[in-house]
Amino acid sequence: MHRFTSNLVAIAMAAAAMASRAAATELWDPHLRGLDEGTVAGALPPPGLYGILETNVVGFKQYDSNGHRTPCRLDAIVEVPVLLWQTGWKVFGADYAVAIAQPFDYTNMKVPGTAALSANGHWGTYNTVLVPGILSWTFEDGLHVSTGLSVYLDDASSSPGDPPEGGGVGAGNGFASLQPDFGVSWLYDGWNFSLSGHTTMNFRNAKTDYTSGQELALDYTVTKQLGLWTLGLGGFQEEQLTHDSGAGAVARGCPHQDGCRVSLFGLGPIAAYQFGGLEIIGMYDFGIAAKNDVAGDVLKVRLIAPL
Repeated sequence: MHRFTSNLVAIAMAAAAMASRAAATELWDPHLRGLDEGTVAGALPPPGLYGILETNVVGFKQYDSNGHRTPCRLDAIVEVPVLLWQTGWKVFGADYAVAIAQPFDYTNMKVPGTAALSANGHWGTYNTVLVPGILSWTFEDGLHVSTGLSVYLDDASSSPGDPPEGGGVGAGNGFASLQPDFGVSWLYDGWNFSLSGHTTMNFRNAKTDYTSGQELALDYTVTKQLGLWTLGLGGFQEEQLTHDSGAGAVARGCPHQDGCRVSLFGLGPIAAYQFGGLEIIGMYDFGIAAKNDVAGDVLKVRLIAPL
C-alpha cells in the first residue's frame, strides 16, 4: 500500500505550519515544512476512503536575516488528522480525489524580554484545510503527475490580532490562503523519486492590516521499497517570493527589504513499515539552513490506513 497511499499526505494535508517568522510572514506557513517527504507526490491511492494522522515534534531556535541564531525558542507539537476520498471517477483522464484536514497544535514560544509572547504553552486549532480537487495522471514507464488546490479557511482558534488567553503566539493564521499544489513521481523497481511543490497566496489579515508574502515550498523524496520496509532520504526547501505588505508589515520593517524574506532548507532519513493495512512512516529532518525563521531538527511520524 505504501507506494500510493503515502501520497495522501502530499497534497491533501498541506496544513498547519510550525514555521514562525523572525521578520517575514506574519506568523505560520500554510505548508508544513517537509510535509511531502516519503510520499509518491504524483499518484493517488486506489478508490476508497483513507485516514491519515501526522505528528510533528519540534524544538526550534530563531534565525535572523544573516542566518545567525537568536535567543528566541519555539517548542511545538503539531497533529494533523486528514480524511481523503479517492472517488474512482475520472476527470480529464485523471484520478479524482477530495480531502479535508483539521490540524491542531501545542505551541510554547519564548522571546526573552517580551512577556506578551513568552507565555505558558497552549493547545489550539489551526486553520481548516479543504481540498476540493486532486487530479493524478498515470503515464508510461512509471511516471505519475498530479495537481490540486488547498483552501485554508480563516477559522483558527487564536491568531495574530486575536491572541490566546494568557498571551503567547496564535494557534493559526488570522487570514485565508489559497495553495495550488503539484507533484511528479517516477517509480521503478521499488524506487520512488518524487518532487512536490506548493505556491501559497495569502489574503490580508484585517485585524492587523498585514498581508504575508507569497511562498514556494518544495519537498523531495528518494526511497527504495524492500519487502514491507521502505528506506530513503527526504528534504525540504521553502522560499518567500514576495514582500509582506500593509501597515502591520511596515511596523515590522518588512516591505522593500530582501532581508525580511524567509529561506529554509532541511534534509533527513525516512523509514516506513507496513502492518497489514496500516502503514507507519518515520522521518527525522535536520535543519541545514534558515533565514528570518525558526528552524532546527524535526521528528515526524505518519500513520496511514484505509477506512
